[in-house]
Amino acid sequence: MAIAVVFLISGLTAPAIADETNPPQYVGSDTCVSCHSDEVADWQGSHHALAWTKPTAETVAGGFDGRRFTHQGSTTRFLKDGGQYVIETEDAKGGKRRFEVTGVAGIEPLQQYIIETEPGRMQSFDVVWDVEEERWFHLYPDQTLTPDDGLHWSGSYKNWNARCAECHATGFEKNYDPKRDLYQSRQVETGVGCEACHGPAQAHVEWAQTDNRLDGTKWTGTNDIGLLINLPSDGSAEAELRGYLAGTQQRLSRLSNSETQIQQCVGCHSRREPFEGGNPLPGTPFHDAYRLSNLRAGLYHPDGQIEDEVYVYGSFLQSKMYANGVTCTDCHNPHTAEVKLEGNALCGQCHSLAGNPDFPTLALKEYDDPSHTFHVEGSKGAECKSCHMIERTYMGVDGRRDHSFRIPRPDLSLQTQAPNACNDCHSDQTPRWAADAVASWYPDSTKGGPHFSQILAAGRNDLRGQGEALVGLAEYDALPAIVRATALDMLVPLTNPALATRLEPLLSSPEPLIRVAAISIQRGAPETERSARIVGLLGDPVKAVRIAAARGFLGMRIAYMPEKMNHDLNTAMGEWQASLAAKADFPEAQLVLAGIGLTTRRMDVALNAFGEAVEMDPQLTQAWVMMVRIHDALGDRLAAIKTVREALERNPEDVQLNLMRADIGG
Repeated sequence: MAIAVVFLISGLTAPAIADETNPPQYVGSDTCVSCHSDEVADWQGSHHALAWTKPTAETVAGGFDGRRFTHQGSTTRFLKDGGQYVIETEDAKGGKRRFEVTGVAGIEPLQQYIIETEPGRMQSFDVVWDVEEERWFHLYPDQTLTPDDGLHWSGSYKNWNARCAECHATGFEKNYDPKRDLYQSRQVETGVGCEACHGPAQAHVEWAQTDNRLDGTKWTGTNDIGLLINLPSDGSAEAELRGYLAGTQQRLSRLSNSETQIQQCVGCHSRREPFEGGNPLPGTPFHDAYRLSNLRAGLYHPDGQIEDEVYVYGSFLQSKMYANGVTCTDCHNPHTAEVKLEGNALCGQCHSLAGNPDFPTLALKEYDDPSHTFHVEGSKGAECKSCHMIERTYMGVDGRRDHSFRIPRPDLSLQTQAPNACNDCHSDQTPRWAADAVASWYPDSTKGGPHFSQILAAGRNDLRGQGEALVGLAEYDALPAIVRATALDMLVPLTNPALATRLEPLLSSPEPLIRVAAISIQRGAPETERSARIVGLLGDPVKAVRIAAARGFLGMRIAYMPEKMNHDLNTAMGEWQASLAAKADFPEAQLVLAGIGLTTRRMDVALNAFGEAVEMDPQLTQAWVMMVRIHDALGDRLAAIKTVREALERNPEDVQLNLMRADIGG
C-alpha cells in the first residue's frame, strides 16, 4: 500500500529535534576588556559596536528639536519630551500617533530610529537622519504607501524583530509567538559585540583564569582555548594565545581557515533566507543557518554586479580573490570594521611589484601607475576601487561597493544592458565609446572573451531559447558556484526527464549551492527516479541541502523506504518545518506553507496560510486570487465573493481581482 509523504503542520509548532549540545554561555563584551584592551578599544565606536544602541545624548545624532518633515502629505515631528526622544507622525494606522524612540540603528552616513508600535513589536521608521547633511529624509521618497501596505514602515517587511535585529545584536532570539502574534525578543548584548563573532566566551574565560587548563567535559564544541570557532590568525592577542597551543592544535590550510572566517562574517553580510529565529551560534557554517540568494533578476545585473541591496557575499563569491583564499581581514580590520589602508595602498598589499607571498600566483607588476590605469595619478579614475569595485547607493545616502572585483567590460553592456565602471563616471558617453577606449588601451588583452552574463541576460529575456546554453553554464565547473546555481534555478521551469537525467551528476557537486539548486531540477524526473536520486541528500552534511531534499519529497507517494532513509526523511522534514516556523511572521513563509497545503491537498492549511500572508501584506494579490479559487472550487460561493470583495478593498485597481469579481457575481 502506497503512503503519502505529507508535510505535517500543526499551528506552526516546530517539531522536537534532539539537541544534546551544551555550548558555553555569553559573558558580554565588558568581560573581554581586561585581556583584550587593544581590540576592545578598536571596537568601541565602530559600526559594529554602534549597530544598535539605546537612545541617549551620546548615541542620537538626529535633530530631535521639534523639526518637521512632510512626505506625501503626512507630517512627522521629531522632538524631546522629558528626556525621551519622540516621533510624532500622521503617517500611522488610525491617524496621528506619538511614539517613543526605543532604539538607534547605526552611526553614519545615516541613522535610523526604532519605535515600539505594540508591546514587543519594534519597527524601523522610514524617515531617517542624514548625518553628513544634518537633515531628515525619507528612505523611499517615490513611494506612496498607506499603513495597510506591507511595505509601509509599520508593515511586516519593516519589522525590526524579524528583519534587522539579528544582525544588529549579539545572541539575539526573536521569540515570535504566531498564535498570539506577539514578540518577546531578547538579546545578550545590544550591538555587535565581541561574542557575535568569537562566540560565547564562558569557557574561554575559564581557560584564561585557570592557567590555560580547560575541562573539556563541561561544554560541547569548544576548541583548546574554549571558543566555538577557529578564526584565522590576525596578530591579535587571541591569535597569539592560540599560537602557544600550536603543538596540540591542527593547522588548517589558509584556504579552509579563510572560509571559516568568511562564513562567520557573511551570516550578516549577505542577502539570504534564515533557517533560525535569531543568531545561530558563531561557528555555525553559513549553509547550516541560511540559504543564499542567487543572482536573480532584480537583485543582481546579468553579469553578477550588485543591483538591489544584496550586501557582500554574493558578489565576493564570484571573485578570483575568493577562489584564491583572500579573506575579509586581509583588507578590513575586524575590530574597527574599517579598511586597513587608505586608497590604492590597500590593493597594493598584493597587487604590486613586490607581490604577497601568501598569494604566489599574482603577477608582479606596477598597477598603481598611469600605464595601467590610463588616468591621471591621484584622480578618481586612478583609484582601484573606481574601476574594480563599482559603488551603488542604498538607503538614500549609503554607498556600498561590489566585491566581485571585476574587470570593467563596457563591451558587455552593449549586449546585456548591465552597467559598467567606465560609464559610471563618464555618464555623458556611451558604452561603445568606453569599449573602444578599453580596446585601445589593451589591444592584446585576453580578458575580453565570452562571459556568463551573455547567457544569463539572454535567458532572462528568452528562457526557452537559452535552455541549452544555461545547461552549459551549470555544467562548466570553472565558473563560480553561485553562477552555476543561478543557471540551475533558471532552468527549473524547463525541467523534464531528459534534463533531470543530464544534470543528475550535479547532485554530487562539492558545492552546497549547486546541490541545493540541482535538487529542484529533479522535479522533471519520474517520481521513482526522482526519489532514488535525491534520497541520499536527505542526510547531507549541510542543512540547506537537507531542506531542499525534503522539499523535493513533498507530495511524493512512496511504497517503501528503508528505516535509515525514512529516518533521514523525517529529520529533514522536521528541519524544514522548524525553519518555516521560525519565519512564521514572514509573508513569504506563509506562501510556502500555502503551497505545501495545495500540494498535499490540505485546503484548510492553504487557506489559513494564504490568509496569514495577506494579513501581513494585503498587496499579495496572487494570494487573494488563490483564496478565491479555493473557496470557489470547494463550492463555497459566498466565501469566494466575500474574499474577492475584501481583496478589492485593499487593491481596488487590480485587474485580475476585478475580473474575478465579475466572473463570480460579487
